[in-house]
Amino acid sequence: MKSPCIKTCQIDRQTGLCLGCYRTLDEIASWTQFSDRQRSDILADLPARQRPTRGAGGQG
Repeated sequence: MKSPCIKTCQIDRQTGLCLGCYRTLDEIASWTQFSDRQRSDILADLPARQRPTRGAGGQG
């Protein structure tokens, strides 16, 4: 089963996303119960979640 986990598990308090794999806690906890389609949909969405939340000057 494909997983985006890179063993860097830390949840960002502002976004609720893991800073390693960019999944939510619910997605991480339910990953093995999701269908292949659900996992594929989440994997496809991850690049958009990786965008920086702060501007280049360090301000949001």
